[in-house]
Amino acid sequence: MSIGNLDAAVTFAAVLPSLLVAHNVADHWVQTSHQAGHKHLRNWVGRWNCFKHVATYTAVTALVVALVWALLGLAITPVGFVLGQVVSAVTHYWADRRFTLARLAAISGNAGFYRLGAPRHGHDDNPSLGTGAYALDQSWHWLWLFVAALLTAVVGGA
Repeated sequence: MSIGNLDAAVTFAAVLPSLLVAHNVADHWVQTSHQAGHKHLRNWVGRWNCFKHVATYTAVTALVVALVWALLGLAITPVGFVLGQVVSAVTHYWADRRFTLARLAAISGNAGFYRLGAPRHGHDDNPSLGTGAYALDQSWHWLWLFVAALLTAVVGGA
């Protein structure tokens, strides 16, 4: 393994868990209840709330990756840093509009899993995080955080 590849591997190994931690904090602590409850609406209120959530989410992920970059002296280029953040932000916004992820679940044959644990229509009888929609949402985010970490580590490097 050449030293350039080793630098990328070390960078990836540091950035991925950093993004996963930042993701959990930003998605569950920084996002407001109002944003969480309105970002799915199919109008300007929904788009605006999703945008605000993704803006604060990206601020947290960027801060954490920048901190790790600086403290550990990682081999990250500005282009790799920005590209990783953009991929994370765009894919996060896409999934958090909810109807987009629901459509993907339906197309992929996972509509039943997506609805698992959801309240019955007209009822609020299962308000919990333990739903298929939440599990698919989080696994979607983790997939793209993996891609973002990989791009951060390898784009623009030697």
